[in-house]
Amino acid sequence: MKKRIPVLVALFLSLSLLVSLAGCGQPAQSTAQNKIVLGVPTALGTVEGKDSLNSVNMAVDEINAAGGVEVGGKKYQLSVVSIDTREAEAGIPVNDALTAVDKLISQNKPNAIVVGAFRSEVLLASMDLVAKYKIPYITSIGMAPDYEKKIGENYDKYKYFFRMGLNSTYLVDYLNKTTGYIGKNFNFNKVYFMYQDVAWAKGTAAGVAAWAKSNGWTIVGQDSYPTGASDFSSSLAKAKAGGAQLIVPIFDMPQAGVLVKQAKSMQVPALLEGFISPVSAGNAWTTFNGEIDGFVNFVYEAGPIPLKNIPKSAAYNDAYAKKYGEDARVKLAGHGPGPAYDSVYVLVDAIKRANSLDSGNIVSALEKTDYDGVIGHIKFSKNHQVIYGENAKETASGLAFQWRAGKRVVVFPADAAESQIQLPQQ
Repeated sequence: MKKRIPVLVALFLSLSLLVSLAGCGQPAQSTAQNKIVLGVPTALGTVEGKDSLNSVNMAVDEINAAGGVEVGGKKYQLSVVSIDTREAEAGIPVNDALTAVDKLISQNKPNAIVVGAFRSEVLLASMDLVAKYKIPYITSIGMAPDYEKKIGENYDKYKYFFRMGLNSTYLVDYLNKTTGYIGKNFNFNKVYFMYQDVAWAKGTAAGVAAWAKSNGWTIVGQDSYPTGASDFSSSLAKAKAGGAQLIVPIFDMPQAGVLVKQAKSMQVPALLEGFISPVSAGNAWTTFNGEIDGFVNFVYEAGPIPLKNIPKSAAYNDAYAKKYGEDARVKLAGHGPGPAYDSVYVLVDAIKRANSLDSGNIVSALEKTDYDGVIGHIKFSKNHQVIYGENAKETASGLAFQWRAGKRVVVFPADAAESQIQLPQQ
């Protein structure tokens, strides 16, 4: 009996070691199971976050159905892990969002991150956190230009970061051009700015206001609102009293839809041009009982509206409706979904060209991206920002549309426009 005890102990220890090794290998080495894991940490409670995750899942399903990704003679399937950072909710600290990001990475060991931070404040704060993991990160919602600035100033540390979505500098340029058209064609020169008290919105408003001032516009007033605010009547009253001909609202919070209703009920005669997230959706006419007639709203990146000059945008809409239903397609957000979908294909394209899952090799391949996607033609600048412009054959593209009699009529850029901006009938 005494001789059998050591044998049993040794057997027990051997079995324990095998179980331990098997358990440790599950989350850490996804590629050992022929899986390429994509992490999606973002504000899933927002329409932008939810639709972006849907778009990522759709791209992943399409690629897997076509056979997956071949690397080094081995076939891999894509998989998606996500976490709600809750960063768009009022009162949620940046550190809470960073904790969620760190949890996703440490527990799931993704090969890359797509979509990424919703708020610019979280995007910038997360760069140091994610940099230590040295995995490719392709953001498609956060808009702060300082993202590219940090990459340019410390390339070796931040070379893993790319942005597929529009940044606020490009949005300012788009708004300046449509505002210039409105001023020239309707003899307008008085404007009022209303914006959300978050980095991207404040930066956008400041950029357009600077352009307006230098181009002879009178700025009647400027007001910021905290996330979650739902009463805009004081600003609208001041805009009306000051004779503002144009009101530029810049909000991504759902409560901002109240602004349109209040402007209508207060009979504010000014044209509205800017971005209010819930006004972007194709069902907004019904949601707002037609009170958005004449509103000029931006879709930051092509995708949610099928465009003749971007064939893949039509295919994307058809596929989205087939997978999630026509009702979901009509409600697609005006910021995020298109670049989220393209991010998966651009990442896979880079992996194939690199023929490697090494993050450094993937980064080098991403820098050489030359791809026609849902958002137009995709190339990255030296600081890893997708280049946006007005010709979808050469650059990625955003767009503006005007609500008219229940339809979204594309009015900018000229490359995609169905009509020119018109003044609504009072």
